[in-house]
Amino acid sequence: MRNFLFALLAMLVPALHAQASLGGIEVHQRLAPAVIDPPKTAALTLDACGGGFDRDLISNLIERRIPATIFVTGKWLERNPLGVAMLKSHSELFEIEDHGANHVPAVVEPGRRVYGIRGEPDVRALQSEVKNGATAIEHAFGVTPTWYRGATAIYDPLAMRTIDDMGYRIAGFSVNADAGATLPLAAIVARLDAVRNGDVIIAHMNKPASQSAEGLAVGLDRLTAQGFRFVKLGDRALNRLAS
Repeated sequence: MRNFLFALLAMLVPALHAQASLGGIEVHQRLAPAVIDPPKTAALTLDACGGGFDRDLISNLIERRIPATIFVTGKWLERNPLGVAMLKSHSELFEIEDHGANHVPAVVEPGRRVYGIRGEPDVRALQSEVKNGATAIEHAFGVTPTWYRGATAIYDPLAMRTIDDMGYRIAGFSVNADAGATLPLAAIVARLDAVRNGDVIIAHMNKPASQSAEGLAVGLDRLTAQGFRFVKLGDRALNRLAS
């Protein structure tokens, strides 16, 4: 019965995601082909929304020498100095990008919510969320982010235009590995088993009590054994997938 419930949850999460996306856009993207890429290349991206620091997850990546692009919020940086120090000490593996100052969804309408999280009341508030998140990264890491991923990864057209006008690229994904760090190990591994060449994986590193670290450890090991190479977003281009 427990395994049945886990499987049912894994099937329901995409449906719930689609329902929440009715008032906005979930940006799905894959890596654009590069001449130097081997036939099995994927990008791992991690969100640090708020909350804590999943040290086991990051330690596993360091041990396996798997690079990742990490989207942090300003409030996560404030709450997790040990996490910041660990990421800084392995800058060869981790690039840091903007997830906003306070983890506010990039939807612009007073009172609007995504997954119960209130969006932005106006464009100026969205601009502050993006800019202040970038400033926090510059202070903590001494780098200037070029990618932006909004809270919940849902955007309305006005927000997307605003972020683009500010000079940021929106970072989408093609494989949602842990559904906001809510899935059990078996479901995470099953989603990673479905990774194909060019996929952009999203997972979360801010919930140490979740099973994300264990699921990623098993799933990434299996992908590595298949010959997958992982890359950071860096200056790479992403191709938008049809909705």
